[in-house]
Amino acid sequence: MSDPGSHMRMHEKLVLRIVAKRFIPFVLLFALYVQFHGDFGPGGGFQAGVIFAAGLILYGMIFGLGALHRVVPPRALEVAVAIGVLLYAGVGVATMMLGGNYLDYGVLDSHAPAHGQHLGILLVEGGVGITVAAVMLTIYSSFGGRERE
Repeated sequence: MSDPGSHMRMHEKLVLRIVAKRFIPFVLLFALYVQFHGDFGPGGGFQAGVIFAAGLILYGMIFGLGALHRVVPPRALEVAVAIGVLLYAGVGVATMMLGGNYLDYGVLDSHAPAHGQHLGILLVEGGVGITVAAVMLTIYSSFGGRERE
């Protein structure tokens, strides 16, 4: 005899899956908005990385860790962490090689220092966003993949 509540649980999960498929793209899009709006107002790399990771973690919670790993393989997360850190540090090294201080963005464009400031902030915040999202997803994957005792 089947469990009378099993039909209800299947229906609830179906509703969650449908809502998540419609909702998650907007979460990811909002993360990109926060990322690229960060140098004009509140937001930036850290906040965008957290929002982006939260959208993908929601996907993993509803569709399973295996489905999340098919979308974002663990190896890709390792590479993303390294790329984010290297992007951040690389901008700082580039500014020193151009004769400025570490993360002195103005030297990135000697003809228009304001443009260099904008470019530097965009690159550094991009590195932060990539790193934060990848680290949060790695932590979720690590804890989500543990077997219960």
